[in-house]
Amino acid sequence: MKIKSGIIDQFEHYSHFASLKEFNTHMELWLAVYKYEFSKGELVGLKRLARFAAKKPGVCNAKIGTMLKAIHEEYAGNGISRSTFKRMIQRAISLGILTVHETERKNGSQSSNLYVFNRFPASEPPKEEKLNHPNKTISLPKTKNQENNKRKENVHTDTTGNFEVKQPDTLDDTFTSDRIPVPFKQAVAYFFPEVRIIEEYWKMARIAAYRNNYENDLEKVVDTAIPSFKQMISKLKAGSVRNPISYYFGILMKKFEVLYFEELFDMGFCEGEWS
Repeated sequence: MKIKSGIIDQFEHYSHFASLKEFNTHMELWLAVYKYEFSKGELVGLKRLARFAAKKPGVCNAKIGTMLKAIHEEYAGNGISRSTFKRMIQRAISLGILTVHETERKNGSQSSNLYVFNRFPASEPPKEEKLNHPNKTISLPKTKNQENNKRKENVHTDTTGNFEVKQPDTLDDTFTSDRIPVPFKQAVAYFFPEVRIIEEYWKMARIAAYRNNYENDLEKVVDTAIPSFKQMISKLKAGSVRNPISYYFGILMKKFEVLYFEELFDMGFCEGEWS
């Protein structure tokens, strides 16, 4: 059933967020998990849609043309097409990021859609599902000889004897930022020896720590993140995880919650001792 169009204020009750800060936090979580599902143009459109949803956090009823014009102006004439924007909408809907409602004017004609951003489902791990794609297997680390051969492939000597370094398709774990603790990097690199993936898993660990007030305790973050990652790998190898990073984030949240209540108990804040 279509809803009546109007000013954004009348759609406030569709918002799932208490504040703009909360909406931005959930957007960061969505993007941390799913940003690689979108093309560069689609990602530009999604971020612009989110910016238009700032007045009433997570709710937007702007016209597509208005948003495309804003993108066109921001990128000095190098905007995205309407078809790209619509593909982004459909992809965001399929991933659970967006819910779209059709609206109509008083005369019954169709008006601009109402875009409602959903909350990131961080309270529990995603439901376990069998993998439908057998090609999504764990890549075991290369042997030293394979690593050395790969590095040689990326270096070319010209006729003058000078070396020209080719740009590799992917960067391995040796390019990982120094901000990522070595034990965590080693644990993830054993299964995913690619810097982008290692940093993505660490980012999720930091987000989970922040949401549970452990962001300043690096030792506890590492001690929680590594077992969470290993637990996810166990489920992944069993073929019961569809989205590894999302499942990993759910495990992290559960473990941080358990840690929080264990610390309360140790401090004496248990049943019958609150006073």
